[in-house]
Amino acid sequence: MEENTTIFGIRAIIEAIESDASLNKVYLQKGLRGDLFFQLDKLLKKNKISTSVVPTEKLDRLSKHSNHQGAVAKISPVDFHDLEALIESTLESGKTPLFLLLDQVSDVRNFGAIIRTAECTGVNGIIIQKSGSAPINAETIKTSAGAAFKMPICKVDHIKDAMFQLQAADIKLVAATEKTEDNAFDIDFKQSMAIIMGSEHKGVSNSVLKMVDYKAKLPLLGEIESLNVSVACGVFLYEAVRQRQ
Repeated sequence: MEENTTIFGIRAIIEAIESDASLNKVYLQKGLRGDLFFQLDKLLKKNKISTSVVPTEKLDRLSKHSNHQGAVAKISPVDFHDLEALIESTLESGKTPLFLLLDQVSDVRNFGAIIRTAECTGVNGIIIQKSGSAPINAETIKTSAGAAFKMPICKVDHIKDAMFQLQAADIKLVAATEKTEDNAFDIDFKQSMAIIMGSEHKGVSNSVLKMVDYKAKLPLLGEIESLNVSVACGVFLYEAVRQRQ
């Protein structure tokens, strides 16, 4: 499997979206006009696909071709899973569910490291939001040590959509956040659980925090006020492993 696939041309990208291909990002030339572009623009917004307006020189480099029509797309090298089906199959397996939700973690190296740790700790699936999340590209896969090909990953329109589905399946939600006095080591991870990790800069969003069953923080004994998100995620996941063994 190729680590990263590039397609170019407005019509080719339209066809890829209509064929349900998972696009990491679409790069567009400034000032594009015409019926075909507006059709593409409508599809990009409808499917909440990340876009970036760039100079034509970058499009030339990305596509290695000058006939890109002002549009280049990167296709995800992995297939995404349907969340509802993944929850159902996890419950049917008889094992206690353990899911991971990433609330707009945007750094590909952090994302890759999280995927690697999740695979090592028996996580049933990782859930990310279509917009604002790090893409799965060659660097993500390299950092994950190939775990991105083994770990089920689901994309949802909004993280809250996934939270509703998990809670409907009686899976509890715990958010890793500094906005609590509760210690992560006091949470009961032996129950069906989904851990929510926030973005590198803002943490778990306030709207998400309002919906969770638990909030938990890690004790910080030094002068730095926060841990790297992938490191914090590893501590939460291994606490779940420790309790479940």
